[in-house]
Amino acid sequence: MTTTVSLTAKTAPDGADVTVVLTRKGAKGAVAVRTPALTDAGWAHLDTLLTAVQATGAADEVLKFTGVPGAGDLVVATGSGLSGEPTATDAETVRRAAGAAVTKFRGTPSAYLALPTEDPALLTASVEGGLFGAYAYTAYKTGDVKAPVATLRVHASSPTGKDAKALIARAQTVAAAQNWARDLVNMPPLDLYPESFAQAVRERFSGTKVKVEVAEEAQLVKDECGGLIGVGRGSARPPRLVTLTYKPRKASAHLALVGKGITFDSGGLCIKPADGMLTMKSDMGGAAAVAATIEAVAALGLPVAVTGYLCLAENLTGADAQRPGDVVRMPNGKTVEIINTDAEGRLVMADGLSLASRLTPDLTIDVATLTGAAVVALGDQTAAVVSNEDAVREEIVDAAGRAGEAAWPMPLLEHLRAGLDSKIADVKHTGARPGGLISAALFLREFVGNGADGSQLPWAHMDIAGPAYNEKPYGYTPFGGTGYAVRTLVTLAEGRA
Repeated sequence: MTTTVSLTAKTAPDGADVTVVLTRKGAKGAVAVRTPALTDAGWAHLDTLLTAVQATGAADEVLKFTGVPGAGDLVVATGSGLSGEPTATDAETVRRAAGAAVTKFRGTPSAYLALPTEDPALLTASVEGGLFGAYAYTAYKTGDVKAPVATLRVHASSPTGKDAKALIARAQTVAAAQNWARDLVNMPPLDLYPESFAQAVRERFSGTKVKVEVAEEAQLVKDECGGLIGVGRGSARPPRLVTLTYKPRKASAHLALVGKGITFDSGGLCIKPADGMLTMKSDMGGAAAVAATIEAVAALGLPVAVTGYLCLAENLTGADAQRPGDVVRMPNGKTVEIINTDAEGRLVMADGLSLASRLTPDLTIDVATLTGAAVVALGDQTAAVVSNEDAVREEIVDAAGRAGEAAWPMPLLEHLRAGLDSKIADVKHTGARPGGLISAALFLREFVGNGADGSQLPWAHMDIAGPAYNEKPYGYTPFGGTGYAVRTLVTLAEGRA
């Protein structure tokens, strides 16, 4: 179900079932952040209620009240964690607060967001937060399922005009794409496997300006995609490589996006412990993010060409499963010695990076739930960004910040490259345990090609192992698939446009 959103200058509740207001931290507890949406009497009464229940105004604090004058039957106060009035630099805080409230409205038809929106950045944050929070994965639920809020009205002093319509259109487009990525990650691996993933993408882009090509086994062998072939050998469901092409006229830049699409990761013969497999249906989060990003870029009509590579395989332990000690050949001709079959993601990504380099794009970005080392280093809400160019790394981190997705720059430490040396092949696919995040990136760099001048093409690696799948909801981030990286990549594409 799609949530609709509109802007209105009317005062609460504007016919909505619930009114949402923002709170912040005050000297003696939470205080409401006042907007023209309520009367002075309504705000004063609400502050009294907040004091009575000892509200704090902390982030993700969501409280429900009745009897607020002029505010309808139900008011929800959502905490920001701020100690002062929100400004443009607090956009993500407001986005998170709006989403935290809306996630509580399952089964509620409509909501009115009476948040501070005088600054365009805060208005955008309110709309986006509401849309991002209006999500639930219910495909496998039976019986009476409570749907997310269907209609959002957002208070704005100037609700009409070209800018307002553009703001809503962009937010709805990005939210729809992000939610598709979330759905793909949440789908059970029994139903989402390389072939069905490829078919879902083909159907999604039918009738759009995005061209879809699916390489099956014979083509993968012809292209020497040793990563996909090797990883997929242990599964009865063979690998696929999906290429997505969006090529508008007069494109200002060409981006290549490579997504890891391991639809289930058992670890292969180097099998994971049982607990380690519980969330491994999410190991295709990078491919989901790439597909959803291209959907959003095309729907927004951005003058940027984007080529996406979805590297899809299932890593199981079948009779012909890949073994430690095997050697495989990649599309760029390099041979790779297999060390640990549970480090399969970098192998399929090597295929995608090799093929992407043949197009000499202006920038190649790979997105992957790649290493546990990234989670150890940065926790479960922040992605690592590594690049062969400092400016590119900072560009991506900046885009993530503006989009409200946490990312942190990490270095390429050249002394770790020696750990990838192989005695029998061109390179090993894993190095020493210390610095594992960076060693993985150094391996991927081996498959980034050179430009006409002989220098390596601009490339960046996003390790989203932490934020791609969430087991404890917060703000607008749901349980399960998060759709992480879609907003960052769309924001980056807009910058390149």
